[in-house]
Amino acid sequence: MRLGVVDVGSNTVHLLVVDAHRGAAPLAAFSHKEALRLTEHLDGDGALSERGVTSLLAFVVAALEAAEDKGCDSVLAFATSAVRDAANGDEVLDRVNTKTGINMLVLPGGEEARLTFLAVRRWFGWSSGRLNVFDIGGGSLEIAAGADEHPDVAQSFPLGAGRLTRDWLPGDPPSPADIKSLRKHVRASIASEAGAVLRAGAADHHVATSKTLRSLARVCGAPSSTEGPYMRRLLARDALAEWIPRLAAMPAQELALLPGVSAARAHQLVAGALVADAVMDLFDVSELLVCPWALREGVILEHLDTL
Repeated sequence: MRLGVVDVGSNTVHLLVVDAHRGAAPLAAFSHKEALRLTEHLDGDGALSERGVTSLLAFVVAALEAAEDKGCDSVLAFATSAVRDAANGDEVLDRVNTKTGINMLVLPGGEEARLTFLAVRRWFGWSSGRLNVFDIGGGSLEIAAGADEHPDVAQSFPLGAGRLTRDWLPGDPPSPADIKSLRKHVRASIASEAGAVLRAGAADHHVATSKTLRSLARVCGAPSSTEGPYMRRLLARDALAEWIPRLAAMPAQELALLPGVSAARAHQLVAGALVADAVMDLFDVSELLVCPWALREGVILEHLDTL
């Protein structure tokens, strides 16, 4: 079947068209995305601004037209923390669904962690043993751990790179004082819930997903995406620790010139690096294994399982 997926993330909204059937890896046939940065369009009351809603509506309308042009049998649509946490999230969802006729779902944080874990498990397979999975998005950090397809622990924290940059790092580059304050906040937030993962058992592999962690791995020396999805990619804790002071001293314009860093996300890289560093320190991880599949693939795989 040909399936369209509309993924409304906190940084990027993405239409992915895949050829897929149960028991096979989804094969991408078409992709279109825009960096709407919805998490940066929240007003002082925590509501998504009219500008943000209008941009989202325009993208979904165009995405549905493109999906029809590409011959999609059906379209799945989901949103994550930018809509989930917005004070007017229900209103935004109603407007999108009413105007477009789509049935967009807002994924709870725990469900986001669970579906990302499913994608990672299917990518690496059973031989990878027990997994700890970390995903740094624009609005939230997801952590999941387990030995099966469904994790024993599935957590979500409001520690996305976009959210933290907006709320904690206003400078370009950020000030040392702001970085210190954010570092303390991130570590305290994760440490308060770390026991659930630690008590669940030692992991055989620690896995990173998401654009932020892939970018950090690339900056720290991992192979580029041009070398294909099956190339082994790692984010080493020591390398990241060496890079953080350098990243913190660079304005966004310079960060965007680093390998694997897009101009649209460059200003969020420091916040993402602080979260990644905290995760690796608090869970005593020397390296993260980068997985090319994440939430979007998890949504597709579970949908195929239900057919």
